[in-house]
Amino acid sequence: MSRFWDMGSYNVRAQPVVSFLQPMPNERLSSSRLEAFSDGVIAVIITIMVLELKVPAREVSNLAGLHDVLPLVLVYLLSFIQVGIFWVNHHYLVDDVKQVTHGILWSNLAVLFCLSLFPVATNWVAVRGISSFSIALYGVVSALPGVPWIILSSLICHRNAKRPAGGMIKQFFSVALYIVSIPMAYVSPYISLGILCLVAVMWLLPPREIVELTRKSEHPH
Repeated sequence: MSRFWDMGSYNVRAQPVVSFLQPMPNERLSSSRLEAFSDGVIAVIITIMVLELKVPAREVSNLAGLHDVLPLVLVYLLSFIQVGIFWVNHHYLVDDVKQVTHGILWSNLAVLFCLSLFPVATNWVAVRGISSFSIALYGVVSALPGVPWIILSSLICHRNAKRPAGGMIKQFFSVALYIVSIPMAYVSPYISLGILCLVAVMWLLPPREIVELTRKSEHPH
C-alpha cells in the first residue's frame, strides 16, 4: 500500500523497493532486448580486436612481416574463441528467460564489462610479447568474466528452475583453471597459455543437453 508524508506543501509518495530478484515491472526490458544488447556489445569487442591486426610496413619482407604479426594473430584467435564461447553459452542461458530481473541485468552488464577487457589484454601480449607478466595479465582478464557469469547463471537458473547447459561444476572448474594459469605464467608462459587453450577446448564441445535437444528437434518421432 502506498504511503504519503506531508512535507510543507508537498505530498511525497513512498516508492516500493524493487527486489534484486524481482521481475521488471513491464515488458520493455525483456530477455530479447537483453540478448540483442549483449550481441551488439560482443560484436563491438570482436571488431575492436580485429582492428589491432595491422599489415606490416613495406620495408619489412613478407616472411618477416608474417613472423612479426603471427603472435598477435594466435592470441587474437584465442581471444576470439573465448569471447565466442561466452556468446554461444549466453544464447543457451537466456533462451528460456521471458522477463529479466535487476540482478540479471546487472550481472549481465558485469559479464560484458569483463569481456570488454579482452582487446586490451590481447594487444598487450601482441605489443609486449609473450612474457610472464603479459600472459599473467591475459590470464586475469580470462578469469574475470567467469565470476559474474556464475552469478548470472545462478540467477537465471533460480528463475527457470533448471541448471545451465554444461553445468555449474564445469563453470567453477574453468574459473579455477584460469586462476591457476596466472601464477603458472611465472613458471612458464607457454604452460599458462596451454591451460587457457585447454579451457577453450572444453567449452568448444557442445553441452550434452544441447546435443539431446538438437537430436529431438531433428527426429521428433
